[in-house]
Amino acid sequence: MTTIIRAGSAQEFLALVPSIAGFAPACSLVCVAFDGSRTVGVLRHDLPRRPRDRDALAAVVVAALCRMPGVDGVVPIVYTAAGFADHSGAPERRLVELLTARASEAGFAVRDGLCVANDGWGSYLDPALPATGHPLTLIERSAAVVTVRDVDDRRHDPARHARIPDRDPRRAAAVARALDRLEASGPSGAELTRLGDDLDPVELVEHLLEPGAVPARAAAWFLHLAARPMFRDGMMLQFAFGPLVGAAAHDDAAEALERAEHRGMAIDELLVVEPADGAGEPVSEMLARLLLGQTTLRPERPRVERAVDVVRRLVADAPESHGAGPLCILAWLLWALGRGSAAGAILDTALELDPDHTMATLLLRHLGSGALPEWAFARPPEADAEAR
Repeated sequence: MTTIIRAGSAQEFLALVPSIAGFAPACSLVCVAFDGSRTVGVLRHDLPRRPRDRDALAAVVVAALCRMPGVDGVVPIVYTAAGFADHSGAPERRLVELLTARASEAGFAVRDGLCVANDGWGSYLDPALPATGHPLTLIERSAAVVTVRDVDDRRHDPARHARIPDRDPRRAAAVARALDRLEASGPSGAELTRLGDDLDPVELVEHLLEPGAVPARAAAWFLHLAARPMFRDGMMLQFAFGPLVGAAAHDDAAEALERAEHRGMAIDELLVVEPADGAGEPVSEMLARLLLGQTTLRPERPRVERAVDVVRRLVADAPESHGAGPLCILAWLLWALGRGSAAGAILDTALELDPDHTMATLLLRHLGSGALPEWAFARPPEADAEAR
């Protein structure tokens, strides 16, 4: 069943999409999911580069919709730099036709299929759509735009999530000096003693999340640990799920390292392989599933947002030799928040610094497969309360 949202209301809907999604889409396929008349989620994918990739993208989108509880309808929207004039009609029509067919077969009501091009907009399902589309000014002047105009424009820029702040030369020099001293210090050296409670990676992460500037010595210790997989992944999970998970991850790391060495693989590879073959220890398997997003346990979103800000600043001041590890942490945190495109861009940067970095390669492969964390499809308790 297909219900068309006519032009008068479709322009209002398109004006609201940036507010619903939390960003201004560009060169994207955006699918707004509905539970009855309520929007309950937004899926965003890059537009396919090749015609043969359209069918796979449609399948990925429909599979994601099937995992979203309560979803019974969808509106796919193409945002493209191409124009109606270039295609004698709406660009990417074949993609939306494929997606509409797949979604309808899966039992979803396709409420409309919309296109926002560089020279107009319109509905793929409107037989009376002009070949030149409707003027973009109808969206820009919509009453809905006035309604959401006060929303912080910064959240409507998805590229900002992949930006690293400018390096502060004095701060970066101080961090580099502290890092050199720490790495030259022996296991019982004075530099490690000066870390105090921050010597414990669990305590360190909790202190990093506190308001205020991060001391250069603590920043350097974080960068040192982030370059080592057995510490990096524990800190990454702790940023999202709290100190109990962080402590469990660090306790498990030594045993995981032994198992990885026994199997002749990097510990990063072990984290992917063990959940797939069921050969891991219970704690290790639980941690691996958290890392891969194979759980409906939700990260603490405000905590993750704070962690993203902190790690982004630490990356900015890191020497290139210590950049790839914290970039992996930053990318995973962004992915955990649903910002997959930004995460992919961050991982590209990590691989520019270290083309052989195992974790960056594995994460990029995982994200590139279209994987989304299970918690993205678990309705939060407050949503269930509203529904009642």
